[in-house]
Order: sequence, then C-alpha cells, then structure tokens
Amino acid sequence: MSALTRCLVEEAAAIAATAERLDSGQVEAALALLDRCADRRAKLVITGVGKSGIVARKIAATFASIGLMAIYLNPLDALHGDLGVVASEDVTLLLSNSGETQELLEILPHLRRRGSARIALVGRIDSSLARGCDVWLDASVDREVCPLNLAPTASTAVAMAIGDALAAVWMERRGISPQDFALNHPAGSLGKQLTLTAADLMVAVERLGPLAADAPLPEVITRLTADGVGAGWVARPEAPAHLWGLITDGDLRRALQQHGPEQWSRLAAAELMTADPITVGGDTLAIDALERMERNRRKPIAVLPVVSAGGRMLGLLRLHDLVQAGLGGG
Repeated sequence: MSALTRCLVEEAAAIAATAERLDSGQVEAALALLDRCADRRAKLVITGVGKSGIVARKIAATFASIGLMAIYLNPLDALHGDLGVVASEDVTLLLSNSGETQELLEILPHLRRRGSARIALVGRIDSSLARGCDVWLDASVDREVCPLNLAPTASTAVAMAIGDALAAVWMERRGISPQDFALNHPAGSLGKQLTLTAADLMVAVERLGPLAADAPLPEVITRLTADGVGAGWVARPEAPAHLWGLITDGDLRRALQQHGPEQWSRLAAAELMTADPITVGGDTLAIDALERMERNRRKPIAVLPVVSAGGRMLGLLRLHDLVQAGLGGG
C-alpha cells in the first residue's frame, strides 16, 4: 500500500467511525432545526475559524445550492458589526475541532441573546462550545492523517462529511427535486436542461416577417439570408399569423436541384416549403426540442418552428442557438 493510499484509507476510516459514533438523537435535533429554519424562511448561519472556517464556507455553499438560505459568518467580523446578519429565527452552526475556539465562544452569548438556535460541530462533545449550544454533533477523530498529528486533515474531512450528510438528508426530507436544484444552478448543464425552454432560445417572430405562399424565389432568398436566421416561414393564406410551411437552406437547395434553371423564375414559396413541419410549443424544454431535432429520421432538422397551442407562429429555434447555450454539439 502506498503512503497516499494509506492516508486515504485512514481518512475514510475516520469518516466511517464517525458514522458509527454520531448520536441519533442529536442528529435528529439538528435536522429538525434545519427544517424549522426552512419553514420560517430563516437563514442557516455557519461560522468557524481557520481550516474550520474553510469547511464552514463549503457547507454554507452546499446548503445555499439546495435551497436553504445559508451564509458564512466570519466570527472575527461578527464581533465588529456583522453579527447584525443573525436574526432570531436563524440557526447558527459553529465548527471547531477543539470546541474551545475563543472567537466562537465570544459570540455564543450574543447568539443566545438574539434567540438563534445553535448547533456545535465539534471534535470534543465535552467542550465549552458543545455545552453552549442547543445541539452538538460529534466530529472527533483519533488522530490526524498528518504524520505530525497536527495539520487538520482527518478532522476537516469528517466535519465536511457531516456537513454533506446533513445536506443530503435534508434534501431527502424536503423532497428537493432536480427541478428545484436546477433553479439554483441556472448556468450549469443540469440547470440549463431543466429550465431553458424553446421560447427562451428562439428567434422571435417579430424578427421573422411571414412569406406569402406566392412569394417569388428572389424574395425567399432575401428572407433566408436576412439577419443570418437561415430560414423563413410561410403563413397560411386564411390565417396570416399561423404557420403553414417552413423553408430552410436545405429546402431551397433541394428545390433548385429538382427544377431546371428555366423553371426557377416561376418557383414560389409554396413550392419550396416543407408543409406542416415538425413544431414545438414555447414551453417545451430546449433539451427536449434538441432531442426531436436529432432524432428526426426523415431529414436532418436545423431549424424548428415554435408555435402556440392554436398554431400561431411564435418563432424559430435553431440548432445553432441550442449549441451556443451549451445543450448540444458533442
């Protein structure tokens, strides 16, 4: 076993030992406080010093990303004005391996006076910090992975694991769905897949004046090259705002191949278009629209009309726009 593997095994063992040692009553009490925090639209305020502070920042970021309002509070700044962010309904999670971190002990009475419930995540459950909180979670380790048994290694891994586990269980208890998660991750791949719709990415109909059925070839070519859209739509004669057909660059090339040059001057939009093309609604998820474009077996689809439930034209969704949004292209 290499030295690196040994260190990983030791950290994993420390986390496994923590899972066996955690007091189920204290864990349930901590989760109940988190539930209360969410029900009352209050904040989870997480604080720690040094390496514990770094772990606290990560735990705060995790809870914020799953829908529980959470912030990191620097205990040094808290004593000089930042304590004002803590409200009476808020829950404070305090991290300290020793449980005797002076900066945390100094803010305890102020948190108590504000009525903030307190959870201690500590390496010693008989510490001053644990005794000063409503709930304590045992994050103790037998020794650090550091060969000197000094640098926070196993202890920070255990504290991080407890924070992650609390977040995961809270998500399960609250029934957090992928859609809920995506709301807080709109720029990520999952967020885009679960939130972006065809209407969000389409070229709106206001930029796409309709072609009449009898529009001649030069007018069609002008429309296809306008604004770089690369497609034009043909309106129904009896309903000018409704889609009848779609003309793409591919439709134009195929029509010119099928008709000799002597016929080109007589070609009109109705003869060039794909009648009643595949369409999607404006509220269709963009990722689903992309799947329809990629799975069409009749011919490749690079432009997809977006229509209302009644067939009214809303816009054109281009494969180019989907790829630029990070939803396709590989």
